[in-house]
Amino acid sequence: MAWYAYCLTEQQNLNNGVRTRRPFLLEGIQGVNGAPVLSYPSGEFAVIVSEYDRTADGGDKLEDKTVLEHARVVSVCFRNGTVLPFRFGTIFDSDEALRQAVRTNRRAFGMSVARLRGKAEMHLKVLVKDGSLRAAMADVVLPDTVGGDYLIKLREKASKDRERQTKARGLAVQVHKMFNPLEEEISCKRVNTDGMMIDIAHLIDSKSVEKYQNRYSSAAKQLKNCELVLSGPWPPYHFLPGKLRTVAGSS
Repeated sequence: MAWYAYCLTEQQNLNNGVRTRRPFLLEGIQGVNGAPVLSYPSGEFAVIVSEYDRTADGGDKLEDKTVLEHARVVSVCFRNGTVLPFRFGTIFDSDEALRQAVRTNRRAFGMSVARLRGKAEMHLKVLVKDGSLRAAMADVVLPDTVGGDYLIKLREKASKDRERQTKARGLAVQVHKMFNPLEEEISCKRVNTDGMMIDIAHLIDSKSVEKYQNRYSSAAKQLKNCELVLSGPWPPYHFLPGKLRTVAGSS
C-alpha cells in the first residue's frame, strides 16, 4: 500500500493523547481526492497520511486542487499541535518506506518539533510603489555582442540590482524592528516597471498572534508608498531544515 504524506506531528496531539501502534482514522478530515486521512504512528511521532493508488487517475499526476487539499489537511492538524509539513507530492511506496523515513530522520524530527513547538508562521507581503524606484526597476537589456557597450550595460544592470537590493534590505530592517519576530525568511521580486514585492515570513510565538496583528495595523500606516497584505497564522512552512523539506519516499 502506498501512502500520500501530509505532515508529521506528535502522537500526544492526537487520539486524546493515547499512544497507539496501528494507524487510525482522523474523523472529519478529507485528504487528496477526497480520501480518508489516517494517523500512522511511529514511536512518539505520527505521520498524517492517506492511502494512495499510483495506478489510478493517471498514476503520479496530481491535480492543481491537490495542493489545496494537502494544505487543508496540514492546517487542520496544526490546530491541534506542532506539525512538520512534508513537501507537496510526497508519496511512500510501502509501510516500510514510511517507517524507514521516520527512523532515519528521528533525531532531526525531534529537534525541529522542539524548536517549533508553540510557534506559528505569519506571512507578510509588502508591495512597494515608490516613484523613486522607477528607474531602478527598469530592465537593462544586455547587447548580443561583446565589447564596450556590453560592459557599460553590464555595469548599469549591476548598479540597478544593487539599488533594488538596498531598498529591499532597508524596508526589511524597518519591518523587522516593527514586528520583532523570532525568525524571518525574506524574498524580493520585481512586479512591474516601477514596483517590487517583498515577501516576508515571520516565525512568532502562537500566543502573540493578536499582538502581531496589532503591529500590522500600525505598520500599514507607517510604511509610506507601500501596500501590506497579511495572512496567517500558518504552519511553519518556511522554517524547516532543508533535509526535512525533501525527506521521504518516492515523489
